[in-house]
Amino acid sequence: MNRTWWKEAVVYQVYWRSFNDSNGDGMGDLRGVIEKLDYIASLGVDVIWLNPCYTSPDVDNGYDISDYYGVTEKAGTMEDLDQLIEAAHARGLKIILDLVVNHTSNQHHWFNASRQDQTNDKSDWYIWHDGEEGTPPNNWRSYFAPSPWTWDETRKQYYFHSFAAEQPDLNWEQPAVREAIYAMMRWWIAKGIDGFRMDVINLIKKRASFDDVANPFDLSYLGNQPGIHTFLQEMHQEVLAGKDLFTVGEIPFVGPEDGLLYVSEQRQELRTLFHFEVADDMEDMDLPRFKQIQKRWYDALYPEGVASQFLNNHDHTRQVTRFGSERYRIESAKLLGLMLHTLPGIPYVYQGEEIGMTGIRFSDASLYQDVAFRNQYEERVTAGESGEVVLSSMQLRARDNSRTPMQWEASREAGFTTGTPWMTVNPNYKTINVEAAESDPRSVLAFYRELIRLRKEHPVMVYGVYRDLAIQDPYLYVYEREFEGVTWRIVLNVHDEEVKTTFALPDEQLLLSNYEERAGEILQPYEARLYQTVR
Repeated sequence: MNRTWWKEAVVYQVYWRSFNDSNGDGMGDLRGVIEKLDYIASLGVDVIWLNPCYTSPDVDNGYDISDYYGVTEKAGTMEDLDQLIEAAHARGLKIILDLVVNHTSNQHHWFNASRQDQTNDKSDWYIWHDGEEGTPPNNWRSYFAPSPWTWDETRKQYYFHSFAAEQPDLNWEQPAVREAIYAMMRWWIAKGIDGFRMDVINLIKKRASFDDVANPFDLSYLGNQPGIHTFLQEMHQEVLAGKDLFTVGEIPFVGPEDGLLYVSEQRQELRTLFHFEVADDMEDMDLPRFKQIQKRWYDALYPEGVASQFLNNHDHTRQVTRFGSERYRIESAKLLGLMLHTLPGIPYVYQGEEIGMTGIRFSDASLYQDVAFRNQYEERVTAGESGEVVLSSMQLRARDNSRTPMQWEASREAGFTTGTPWMTVNPNYKTINVEAAESDPRSVLAFYRELIRLRKEHPVMVYGVYRDLAIQDPYLYVYEREFEGVTWRIVLNVHDEEVKTTFALPDEQLLLSNYEERAGEILQPYEARLYQTVR
């Protein structure tokens, strides 16, 4: 495997609206990110992934863009973004922006033009279909609504949207659409950004026909269609070729064999990808299944391509709550961090993960702001389900779980804002916050800094071959990484009870552990050990 800076990188995701509010309006902003750049740099990370801050009506928290060349007033100004890019670079940090080009807002001027009639120069920039009002063209569903088709009274046709009705999908079959996207990407690169996180990028190619499907609840018909790689290779040639940029694609509906087609270095499409065999398909930690997923992706990708390692982000519940244990919050937060940073791939740290922030469960459905939650809740209640039952079933996976404000200190509103926060702060902020973590040398924060430091100093963490030593064990995850005579053995008890192991090594070979006191072959709940041997 070729050695490159981006394979060695650690990415820190900033969901700016929940990160830090600089002006007291209750919403995080770009100046708030600037204020915290020294903190981000202190973690040792290399890249900041900034969630969308483009001009947007904010139906889907910025993923409905009405102007690709503007900055939403909620985030600040273009001058603020320019200063953020400059200040990040001054600290050795790279900035990647979310690229949302499967769809726009229905308030984008492209869509406003397209909907006027069927003959104007943007009439086919979106996906339109004949039909009768009240009878959608097929039985498909969208991510956020019962149907991906919405009737437009002006044009007297249906338009297609993979997400909310306010997010119409672009028609990538139209060359003028693709060139407009590429021009926009070049403009942002010229402004100094260092790459893109490409939102649902494999949805841009649609099925050849819009016929009914046998199971509309299996949304795989929305993405990964034949022809997608032609679009991505064209994008690479037209925009990315010859530039030392970081690109990561959000790629649902793919297994490892298809995944390689997106990230193989020989194919010149993307640097890396997010797949969702864990984040979307596992309700909580199913360790044997998780290990099989890791092995399948490693066997298929390496050494030709690189995957990404994450368990939470702005769309997925905080990892301690979902895949660890709030009872053993500190121990499981450290274990999950050690696991993600030592498995093959590029690790992502979602803001607050590094202090062990947890999810939240609102007792009232009206407190959830996420458009996906609200639409799905309404659909199910309207169909006759009990609101209490629906709420209970949706709480764990609700996207707002991970969108509560960053917990900086124990003072009012966790130091996030001097005003009223746009979303409720998790009540546990008085004990779980950055200030408290900074004063504790055994905190989750200190552990994350050590993990990232080790990644900088030990190539085995990045380039080492991967071997699972106990793939069938339901509680223990034991694997090795080996590179140039150095072997790391990672021994994890992914369980809330003690487990005996035969894989422990002498303490003098111990490089890192999340327990100060160890008991030889007995692993305590959520105990994690990293051993090193040198040949």
